[in-house]
Amino acid sequence: MTVLPILAPLCGEIVPVTAVPDPVFSQKMMGEGVAIRPLPQVQPVLAPVSGKIVKLFKTGHAFALVGKVGDLEVLVHVGLETVGLKGEGFKLLCSEGEEVEAGQPIVEVDIPRLLALEKDPVTPVVFIGRNQVEAMDYSLGSVQAGTPLCQVTLRK
Repeated sequence: MTVLPILAPLCGEIVPVTAVPDPVFSQKMMGEGVAIRPLPQVQPVLAPVSGKIVKLFKTGHAFALVGKVGDLEVLVHVGLETVGLKGEGFKLLCSEGEEVEAGQPIVEVDIPRLLALEKDPVTPVVFIGRNQVEAMDYSLGSVQAGTPLCQVTLRK
């Protein structure tokens, strides 16, 4: 059985994905996950696992990785309805197809700018590979970027 630590991409408060005010995430249509309500500051968004960036939206609002361990597919979606900002408040720090290490900055986000533009900065971290995750454990509370957000048990 493979148990994998997932790092927090941002500093903030851990919230259940079921509390995200978007049914795509709260009803787990994309998959199991957890979310972070980020601190209102400019901060890097870190890779939650080591792996390859398989999708990096040019707007910077979301990216997906395939992890080195178990090919775990992870989506990090910074804020809700942030695709409409067309990159405003985001700065790309990596490229699609790049191999990254857990904790490496992928994009930089200006959370105060998102708030000024009336976008919810809550950031779901979702395991989008069908039937990859058997169990997920996490605790609510504050979290620092680059420290454990949760751990997942991969299906065999």
